Amino acid sequence: MSTAHLTASATPAGSSSTRGQLNGILFVALFAAAVTRIASIPAIAGLGLSPLIVGIVAGAIYGNALRDGMPESWAAGVNFSARKLLRIAVAFFGLRVSLQEIAQVGLPGLAESVLIVVSTLVIGTWAGMKIMKLDRDTALLTAAGSAICGAAAVLAFESTLQSKPHKSAMAVGSVVLFGTLSMFLYPVLFKAGWLHLDTVGAGLFFGGTIHEVAQVVGAASNVSPEATHIATIVKMTRVMLLVPVLLVVGLWVNRSARSVATAATAEDGKHHAPRKLAIPWFALGFLAFVVINSLHVLPESATSTLNMLDTFALTMAMTALGIETRIAQIRQAGPRALTTGFILYVWLIAGGLGITWTVQHLLG
Repeated sequence: MSTAHLTASATPAGSSSTRGQLNGILFVALFAAAVTRIASIPAIAGLGLSPLIVGIVAGAIYGNALRDGMPESWAAGVNFSARKLLRIAVAFFGLRVSLQEIAQVGLPGLAESVLIVVSTLVIGTWAGMKIMKLDRDTALLTAAGSAICGAAAVLAFESTLQSKPHKSAMAVGSVVLFGTLSMFLYPVLFKAGWLHLDTVGAGLFFGGTIHEVAQVVGAASNVSPEATHIATIVKMTRVMLLVPVLLVVGLWVNRSARSVATAATAEDGKHHAPRKLAIPWFALGFLAFVVINSLHVLPESATSTLNMLDTFALTMAMTALGIETRIAQIRQAGPRALTTGFILYVWLIAGGLGITWTVQHLLG
C-alpha cells in the first residue's frame, strides 16, 4: 500500500475524530447553557446552589439515564471539557481574588483561613482513610471540598490527583449537602445567640467554615453587610490557599508513587518508573491572575466579563464530570464518603468556632 494511500485513508478518520470532539465540546457547552439558565431560577438560586452544583447533578442524571443517546465520538469532547478546560477555568478563577482584599481582613483573617484549611485537610484525609476506609483520592477530594472552596477545589484536586470522575462526584455531593445546610443553619444559630460572636467574628466564622463562595454570601447576608464583606474576603483568602496546598499535595502524591514504584521493583526485579510529578500549572496560573487582578491591569468590565466566562467554563467542566459519573460507582463508597463529610462538618462548626474565638482574642 502506498504512502499516499495511507495518508488519504488516515485523513478522513482524523478529521472525523476532530469533528466528534468538537461536537462533544459543543454539546457540553449547550448543556451548560441550559444548566446556567436553570440555576438562575429564583427557587434554585435562593438555595445557594451555583451553576457548578446544578451542572454536575444534571450531567450525572443525563450520564446515567440517557448516555446511550450520545454518539461515542463525542466522548473525547466531554473528556476535554472535564480535564483540559477545567484546568484553564481554575487558573482564571484567580481573577476573583486580590491581595488588597486579603490585606483588608489582616492577620486575623489570614490566620483563620490557614488554620481552617490545614486542620480540615489533615482531619478529613485521616478520618476518610483510617476511620471510614476510603481510598486516598476520595478522602482528599472530600477534605479539599470542605477545607478550601467547595466544588472548585474538588475540581482542582481531581486534576492534580488524576482521579476518577465518580470520586469527584461523591466529594461534590458532600459539599452540596453540608454547605447548603450551613447557609440556613448558621444565620439561625447566630440570631439565636448560640454562636457568641460579634459581627466581625461572624464574618470570620462564616467565611472560614462554609464550603462554597455563594453559600458564604447567602449565609452572611442574613447577618449584616459588614459581616458579608468580611466573610467574602476570608473565603477568598481560603481560595488563595489553593495554590500552596496543591503544590504540597502534588509533592506528596509524587513521593507516594515513587515509594510504590521502588517496592514493586524490589519485589519482581523489574524496573518500575515512578509517575512524574504532575505540577499543577493551572495553580501557578491561578496565582498569576491573582497578581494581575491586584495590579488592576485589566479594566473592571473586562474582569467582570472574564469572571462570567470562567463561571461558564467551570459549569461546563462540572457538567462533563457529571456525564462521566456512574451511580453504581458512587454507591460503593457513598455512605462512607458522606460520613467523612459529616465528620468534617462537625469539625468546621466546633473547631471553627474555637479557631475564630482564639484568632479574635489573640490577633483581633
